[in-house]
Amino acid sequence: MSFFSSLSSDHLQRYARIIQEGITVRGHLDLFRWLQGEVQHYLPHEIMLAAWGDFGSNFIRHDIVSALPGIRTAHLESEDLSPLLRKLYNRWDELGRMACASSVRPNALYEEGGLPSSFGKALQGMHSSVLHGISDKRGRHDCLYVIFSSQDKFDSSTLSAMEILLPYLDTALRRVAPLAHPPCAGVLLADSPESEDYGLSERESEIMNWVKMGKTNAEIGSILSISAFTVKNHLQHIFKKLDVYNRMQAVSKIERSLSHG
Repeated sequence: MSFFSSLSSDHLQRYARIIQEGITVRGHLDLFRWLQGEVQHYLPHEIMLAAWGDFGSNFIRHDIVSALPGIRTAHLESEDLSPLLRKLYNRWDELGRMACASSVRPNALYEEGGLPSSFGKALQGMHSSVLHGISDKRGRHDCLYVIFSSQDKFDSSTLSAMEILLPYLDTALRRVAPLAHPPCAGVLLADSPESEDYGLSERESEIMNWVKMGKTNAEIGSILSISAFTVKNHLQHIFKKLDVYNRMQAVSKIERSLSHG
């Protein structure tokens, strides 16, 4: 409680707002907005990486939240991240499972094999990180949280903020269903000869994959780094090609096509 007693009323009110907003998180877009809001005042970062599973093996899943273009969960397989995540997990474990900060460039942690995709390139621009986790005493899987920042270093107040906000970050993540990795563009339609006549572009097919998973226009836009308005325009073109009037009819028509393929 000594940390809270040292805070001004403005800081206490800000923490209260952050916690209250975190409690209301229900989806990926909520989570993104929360982490890009006042959380940035105490935990400034460009990338938040969450991972859970068996860190002693390759059974690790992940979720990425970032405003950087192209840095999305669906763009990186967990298998590619496993070596980096195991190193981070072992470091956290060796340091007594406490919040820890590092001013070592994150790319130094994986220089042996490197990371593919835009995620590896983005980490090259990060100068510091904060790492913490939740020890799962009742289930099977610990959960690791890492924030990456372009600023040079974090101070002790950032570690204190991570300690305070971690339970709320963990609660928010557990309310959000993990994003499924979509099949490659066009796979949704590729198995059915009938569906080839629909003439959907790769982007349209990709959007329909997410529509099938129940994502909103705003969520799809966030995942694909395009605006919700652009997603809506794509859907209008898709509806015309499929000769349907709404999302439900579009999904139903494609699923019927696949079942008859």
